[in-house]
Amino acid sequence: MARKENAADAANAGRLKQIALTYKMTRRADKKIGLVLAAVGIITFGVFLAIGFLIGHPIYLGILGLLLAFLATAIVFGRRAERAAFGQMEGQPGAAAAVLDNIGRGWTTTPAVAMNRNQDVVHRAVGKAGIVLVAEGNPNRVKTLLAAEKKKMNRIVADVPVHDVIVGTGEGQVELKKLRTTMLKFPRVLTGPQVTATNDRLRALGDLMSNMPLPKGPMPKGMRLPKGGPKGR
Repeated sequence: MARKENAADAANAGRLKQIALTYKMTRRADKKIGLVLAAVGIITFGVFLAIGFLIGHPIYLGILGLLLAFLATAIVFGRRAERAAFGQMEGQPGAAAAVLDNIGRGWTTTPAVAMNRNQDVVHRAVGKAGIVLVAEGNPNRVKTLLAAEKKKMNRIVADVPVHDVIVGTGEGQVELKKLRTTMLKFPRVLTGPQVTATNDRLRALGDLMSNMPLPKGPMPKGMRLPKGGPKGR
């Protein structure tokens, strides 16, 4: 029993530490985060408490308001933390791979399947939508990398659809913060066994084992993606 209590205490301490670190990271990019969270909590609680007095049940509505104020504050904090995280990751080498790693179940991500000397890089994700090639770097240079990788995929798995995405803020590109959503919008055309078979075919050719390493870019120290975003299925 004592061991379970110690483990629970350690887990709670770890979560509190993670929340504190996330708040500090967010505050560096969002100076008003403290005021915004306080306003959301106070206004939510105040509205329910006022309704409680109007209908003659201030205690019940006050308790409900307190719970909902905590929930609303947590939701707002999660969204602003996610926005701050993406803002700090934007333009950093390997940022797209970090997003792909958090896309959710049903996807197999392979970072840096193609790269050039300028550190333009193409990552690959395999899921029920087929194969998605995600490029980051100079838009003009990555088009050559993408074309070569698509040609390679068509030779290996000709019956599997291949999509391509260029991460960036220019025309025809996908912002980093919208990458996960874009991936999940692709139509699902493969079954689970077909996804497994596709990965097996790539692996059998040694493709998954011969990836180049990710560039050692200056990813923000201690950066983690928030877990509250939508998950893949």
